[in-house]
Amino acid sequence: MNTNTWSRTQPMQAIAEAAERYRNWGRWGDDDVLGTLNFITEAKRVQAATLVRTGESFSLSQPFSSEGPQKGWRRRTNPVHTMTDTGVEAEHGLQGFPHGFGGADDVISMPLQCSTQWDGLGHIFDRGKAWNGRPASAVVTSEGDQVTGIETAASRIVTRGVLLDVGRVFGTDGELPDGFSITEEHLEEVIKDQGSTSHIRTGDIVIIRTGQYTRTKREGWKDYAGGVAPGLSFGTAGWLYRNEIAGIATDTWGFEVRPNEFEGAFQPLHQVAIPNMGLFLGEMWDPDALAVHCAADGRYEFMLSAAPLRIMGAVGSPVNPLAIK
Repeated sequence: MNTNTWSRTQPMQAIAEAAERYRNWGRWGDDDVLGTLNFITEAKRVQAATLVRTGESFSLSQPFSSEGPQKGWRRRTNPVHTMTDTGVEAEHGLQGFPHGFGGADDVISMPLQCSTQWDGLGHIFDRGKAWNGRPASAVVTSEGDQVTGIETAASRIVTRGVLLDVGRVFGTDGELPDGFSITEEHLEEVIKDQGSTSHIRTGDIVIIRTGQYTRTKREGWKDYAGGVAPGLSFGTAGWLYRNEIAGIATDTWGFEVRPNEFEGAFQPLHQVAIPNMGLFLGEMWDPDALAVHCAADGRYEFMLSAAPLRIMGAVGSPVNPLAIK
């Protein structure tokens, strides 16, 4: 698929052809709500558990903070954390509890996709169609996602995880430059470089480290949310499809390379992956500490637990992914 030619001439045709070629509609039945999470079987979870050797655990979550990364695009703001009860009220006996009892409570208000998160299957549509060919209007209404709400995935995402440290293999000091387009060839070269523990299997969740978040931690948020970024090329759609992965996550805001490769398009790989493949996408993950450990022991596979919050009807969810080695 020559995406570079199509990006200059017929981007809509390129997107439509990829959508048809890599479409999983009906693969798990007309009523399916899980998409590629169907690849995670009970046997797959048992196999993932055998990967735990030392019990070391790594959180792959970025902070949920009022400081960043969001800049208000499409009303995406950073979390607002408010204390409703504090030690001040407790110390002065203002809480109304007996016998010296005191406590603290708090509230958080935030978009569900403001930091480390999963895109649900109701998050993106392709020409008016949602996952499995349903009309978008029949899936997501003002009441939320009535069919593929993120709650359907609440017990599903425990499986084998694989880290592909593209930044380490192709970057400078472990970081890809902004705008770097990760191709299928890059991914295969990383797998070859990292060895057998990086071989992709059905039902895996692949975590891509570009190093952009490493740079962001050092230099500040700047345009991390929505700006120029390294990411997957549209041409990797076939790789995502053929490998039968359950999901893929990156350390960037938008998963795919930005600026997008197609003139006038917006997030075209999302448009193919979510509503057509039924693929779960994770964004704004932090694999840095895990990457250091993997490079040290030479093992790039681990058990991954990354359950979304059970928010009824949501089209995405915050998550604190745990890689256990």
